[in-house]
Amino acid sequence: MQNNYSTSTICALATAPGIGAIAVIRLSGNDAIAICNKVFHGKDLSQVNTHTLHFGTLRDGDKIVDEVLVSVFKDKKSFTGEDAVEISTHGSPYIQQQVVQLLLKNGAVSAGPGEFTLRAFLNGKMDLSQAEAVADVIAANSETSHELAMDQMRGGFSTEIQQLRAELIHFASLIELELDFGEEDVEFADRDDLKELVEKLHKALYKLINSFDYGNVIKTGVPVAIVGEPNVGKSTLLNALLNEDRAIVSDIAGTTRDVIEDEIVIKGIAYRFIDTAGIRETTDEIESLGIKKSYEKIDQASVVLLLVDSAQIKKAQLVLDVKHINDRIEGKNKRLIVIANKIDQGDKKTIQQKFEGIGNTIFTSAKEGENIEAIKEQLYAFVQGGAMPNNDTVVTNARHYDALSQADEFLQKVLEGLGNNITGDFLAMDIRQALHHLSLITGDISTDDLLDNIFSKFCIGK
Repeated sequence: MQNNYSTSTICALATAPGIGAIAVIRLSGNDAIAICNKVFHGKDLSQVNTHTLHFGTLRDGDKIVDEVLVSVFKDKKSFTGEDAVEISTHGSPYIQQQVVQLLLKNGAVSAGPGEFTLRAFLNGKMDLSQAEAVADVIAANSETSHELAMDQMRGGFSTEIQQLRAELIHFASLIELELDFGEEDVEFADRDDLKELVEKLHKALYKLINSFDYGNVIKTGVPVAIVGEPNVGKSTLLNALLNEDRAIVSDIAGTTRDVIEDEIVIKGIAYRFIDTAGIRETTDEIESLGIKKSYEKIDQASVVLLLVDSAQIKKAQLVLDVKHINDRIEGKNKRLIVIANKIDQGDKKTIQQKFEGIGNTIFTSAKEGENIEAIKEQLYAFVQGGAMPNNDTVVTNARHYDALSQADEFLQKVLEGLGNNITGDFLAMDIRQALHHLSLITGDISTDDLLDNIFSKFCIGK
């Protein structure tokens, strides 16, 4: 494709900055091997085979900068689709800086964010959705998010989109052919077959679009808000779930005056726990701000844990609290779990009678760690209830979700047009728009602004 991107040989630190056992500096471009050869003393890298490793020293004139291992990738058989070199040095930040500066002095230029992956896309090593998945693999913080990112990077999502495009392109070409023979009133694209295809495509897109809610929480972590009156043990529960003293625990009501967040992984799925300020009427200005944030976090959460003092709360107040949360989350893809805390401080039979008819309730003593695993099981069950079968594609990227939604909107217009017997030229316009939005996902159609926006979010060196 035509583009405005540099064809210079780029270099950057590929490993995380800071002290480590080793660091890796990447070079990619037509002059990658020649530039490295200027400073590498060992073998002549222009004469070695591709995918080989060589020991030697990097020198700035007569000064030895470091002893290194150099990996050589020739004939465009590299991640970027260009000649490339990866230099493994000792992990001193000083050495890292000296090596990069040495390469820059000898003709390389600094790589921009995501420029190595951008070149892989531009050189046809991967499509755009696969390139975006590279960043998701790096950012994955749980087993499930890693699996979804790996599937996308290996082309699982791309393959499905390409299949949908191929079927639609076939009919689009027939419609376009009709337009070429407009004066002869011929019909190459059977309208019943086209309707059947569009309905099939709509069903496939609808499934992908609906998978986004699940995919997005897997990618970013399931937000779980812990709410309730002050001093019912919210911070204690958070500490028990996290298995560490993350939040301040005190007998003084209203101790937590801000929103505290932390994350754990349950069976390969990340959950972001939010311990909010207690919800109650108050004249304390600082505490009021915390309570306002609590309501905001309820709106943002996928799961709300309503924590109550099972020994002290009255039945009427319990019913009101549950109704209040349910009214706030009604009609949304959220779940309320009632946590009856402090069961060690009252008669268990009396407490259980109080919670009859309340719904999904877990009885616990956060202080003693009782039934904490049952809470984790409920949280896991919530996500699994929305999970897709293992052989289905899950959408995790907001850009892809938007493109799929736009494509489906134009497919709906095609169906409406078929129902109203509109002419082929109008059908062709809507089909082209649907294809356009599907093509944006894989990068078959892309713009410099789109690529800049995507790859600017990558780390430098990837």
